Amino acid sequence: MKTLDFDWKPLALVPLLAVLALPLVGSPSTWLTLTVAGLAMGMIVFIIASGLTLVFGLMDVLNFGHGVFIALGAFVATTVMGTMGDWTGSPELWRNLVAVFPAMLVAMAVAGALGLAFERFIVRPVYGQHLKQILITMGGMIIGEELIKVVWGPAQIALPLPEGMRGAVLLGDAAIEKYRLMAVVVGLVVFAALAWVLGRTKIGLLIRAGVQDREMVESLGYRIKRLFIGVFVVGSALAGLGGVMWGLYQQTVTPQMGAQVNVLIFIVIIIGGLGSTGGALIGALLVGLMANYTGFLVPKVALFSNIALMVAILLWRPQGVYPVANR
Repeated sequence: MKTLDFDWKPLALVPLLAVLALPLVGSPSTWLTLTVAGLAMGMIVFIIASGLTLVFGLMDVLNFGHGVFIALGAFVATTVMGTMGDWTGSPELWRNLVAVFPAMLVAMAVAGALGLAFERFIVRPVYGQHLKQILITMGGMIIGEELIKVVWGPAQIALPLPEGMRGAVLLGDAAIEKYRLMAVVVGLVVFAALAWVLGRTKIGLLIRAGVQDREMVESLGYRIKRLFIGVFVVGSALAGLGGVMWGLYQQTVTPQMGAQVNVLIFIVIIIGGLGSTGGALIGALLVGLMANYTGFLVPKVALFSNIALMVAILLWRPQGVYPVANR
């Protein structure tokens, strides 16, 4: 699986889209605000999509139930942060982080544990059968949503930003929300960690080798099956982290939030090239920028702008911006 290629053309798409939007938006301060907001949205979508693109790229599993891990992560974080009101209500950022980071870790742990069970009982019987994977994982997501309703109820629950993360930082005349800056940082950290693990560690080497020739790697004494299960758990945990970030971005959580963002996730991984981590990052940034620019300029077009973006990218590169070999 490729994380990033030396092909510079896809890398130029993000700044090119931003530059093209500047004369249309007109005001440089408004353009900067929209651009940072789009990058932040893109980073959150990337965190969510990275888990799915890992699972497909390394395990060849089409997991349409990915949304349940997103929703579960958001609801778990809501519960954890709800018990830390003194920390989330403080105007001091470091006290807010003491509440938010543990909530993220717990959400990732719970989503990862559910991913382990999901792989064992739902995905494992249908390895190599894409049509059955789509059907059974969608069924699993529906069941998961109903279980979330049993525990937390069917109603929408507020997930307000901690006090210290509210407000904006002024850059000239542009107002940049603090939380969006945080989202960009977290997204970059996740991408750097994935790129390092897959490209620079023995585990990443074994996983990539197992994708190319599983029998050969197993003949050397390595248990690729366990590594692949670990990949599924990590992908589920990343979805849980993305759910927390998305819930804070929307400031509300619902049992259906995972299913609602599923379409956006698949647009991202299709644009990026199924299974490409670097491509997913570029796809997510393009989707985030496009949604913000069109939402400001032509709100009615924003509803289908990302689908139009995906069509345009696929007309240029039918396998996505960074296609994975032998897919």
